[in-house]
Amino acid sequence: MKVMGIYLFKELKQFVPEDRLSTNETILENHSKDESFHPACRPDIVVFPKNTDEIVKIVRFANQNEIPIVPFGIGSGLEGQVIPLKGGISIDFQLMNKIIEINPHDLLVRVEPGVTRKQLNKELGKYGLFFSVDPGADASLGGMAATNASGTTAVRYGTMKENVRNLKVVLADGKVIDTGGKAKKSSSGYHLTELFVGSEGTLGVFTELTLQVFGISETIMAARAVFPSVRQACEAAVSLLRIGVPIARVELVDDRSMKQINIATGSNYKEQVTLFLEFHGSKVSVENDVHITKEMFLGYGCQQFEFESDSNGRLRLWDARHNLFYAYLHSNPGKKMMNTDVCVPLSKLGDAIEKSRDFIEQSGLTGTVVGHIGDGNFHAGLILDPKNPIDMERANWVNEQIVDFALIQGGTCTGEHGVGLGKMKYQRREHGEGLEIMKNIKKVLDPKGILNPGKIFS
Repeated sequence: MKVMGIYLFKELKQFVPEDRLSTNETILENHSKDESFHPACRPDIVVFPKNTDEIVKIVRFANQNEIPIVPFGIGSGLEGQVIPLKGGISIDFQLMNKIIEINPHDLLVRVEPGVTRKQLNKELGKYGLFFSVDPGADASLGGMAATNASGTTAVRYGTMKENVRNLKVVLADGKVIDTGGKAKKSSSGYHLTELFVGSEGTLGVFTELTLQVFGISETIMAARAVFPSVRQACEAAVSLLRIGVPIARVELVDDRSMKQINIATGSNYKEQVTLFLEFHGSKVSVENDVHITKEMFLGYGCQQFEFESDSNGRLRLWDARHNLFYAYLHSNPGKKMMNTDVCVPLSKLGDAIEKSRDFIEQSGLTGTVVGHIGDGNFHAGLILDPKNPIDMERANWVNEQIVDFALIQGGTCTGEHGVGLGKMKYQRREHGEGLEIMKNIKKVLDPKGILNPGKIFS
């Protein structure tokens, strides 16, 4: 046990029982990384609190002694947000995993930050409800709020920012605030909830979330549409949105990724550019939406349109999409994936994805392009060896080209993964003088810089 770990163990056991403090090497290692390619860095100690009062005491102690604090959900992030660059205390929320209240009349739930997306939806299903934000991984809801996660359903239901009503937050000095309320909208003062959602643990520690939920539709139908090119697929998807079809999900998967899905799952999908779609509504409305979509897509060169209405068929389809990241990794043992994302205006989507594919080809790396194209957000995944400087140089070049094009078009360097470590260098270019406002907010709320130091701002 290192000196700092011994010291923190001795001090923190005043606030948290010893059996919920750990300096075990394996546990420290597990809290040193996420699923990104960024180098690991261990905390000095991991704490497993059970309530807000314990977190208040931990944070006050850390602030008084200028010790870094990094909140940790389940470590499924892709930009290194949970990596404790300066050591210190990693706060793990796995024991704060209670669903506090389900309010079906107001379509609201209150949860602790360690509750996972699937855990919540399993319970909500008993009430005919669901929580819409679906980033693929079974992430913790606190982590999803911290990074403003979105995913496949954002085109219809919005991101975390649109679905968080209130956060209970422990500030750096130990004060506890509520950022919002239960009402759907408010014109009262600054919107603190939106400030804290996406703050990546740099402004406060979340201990409770109030979330908006939705009723499960009478009919849910999934479909696959195969196109000869990325551009035709993008134009078809954007046209669908333009005429107002209330699509619940529309995902683009490139031809190489369709091949990878077939290898990983034993399926026999056409290995061409494909749109995965899902429709929610009444039986009549869904049937009408599917008919309109099919007819419109034929005008954009759609070569195959097949749908799945039973739950098993839909599950297979979306599992294939969500597990694509892992399918690539399993086919490339010992490698990592640089999984970058940007978001562009819909009119620039086809250009951006085609250029991204070209950049990957020029780099010589194996890669994929997939996207939540209904909202202009897409991902480029690059297989690499983080210890190989040539791989890293090529991957960073691709990332920079993709981000550069997105920013030129008025887009953003990240649509959902967050800034973390990988996107810090683009903040000045994207936000200009607005970045100074962000830094000033950080200084006011965390003057000693203990909250997840080294993230968002270099």
